[in-house]
Amino acid sequence: MKNLDLELTSLADTEKLGRLLGEIAKPGDLIILSGGLGAGKTTITQFIGAGLKLPADCYITSPTFSLMHEYRGRLTLYHMDLYRLSSEEEIEELGFLDYIYGDGLTVIEWPDRLGSLLPDEYLEVKLEAGEDEDTRSARLTAIGPEWLNRMTVIKQTFSKKIRKSAKIT
Repeated sequence: MKNLDLELTSLADTEKLGRLLGEIAKPGDLIILSGGLGAGKTTITQFIGAGLKLPADCYITSPTFSLMHEYRGRLTLYHMDLYRLSSEEEIEELGFLDYIYGDGLTVIEWPDRLGSLLPDEYLEVKLEAGEDEDTRSARLTAIGPEWLNRMTVIKQTFSKKIRKSAKIT
């Protein structure tokens, strides 16, 4: 496992991270987003969509009430919000495993609902809101060799934004 702690001091930093994640995403990838309400999970998903080259008129919104939105770009983006679900059985019954293990990029908010359904390979992004609305901390954790390899690109791109008090582990 490899962790990278970043200080995103502006909306431009969040955009840069999201776009990069979209650009380096491969078919079948999973990115899970965790953090409290207002931490920026949907915002970073919007920027991931830009990195996937979604059409300019495509606006990504929170799927809290619909549970999943689908967007077509370089890869199909499946944006899920599991907040309203309470069990792994519900996720299976809704057919979400077809998307999680499919050939697009799946981005999931509130991933704790997945439990044992998490695959062996994914990137976890934990967001924490900062002192103002445009700042946040992000802890990226690569699970599996694919994301571990791509963590080098992320580290190089954000070398000046790595939290000084944190180390890459």
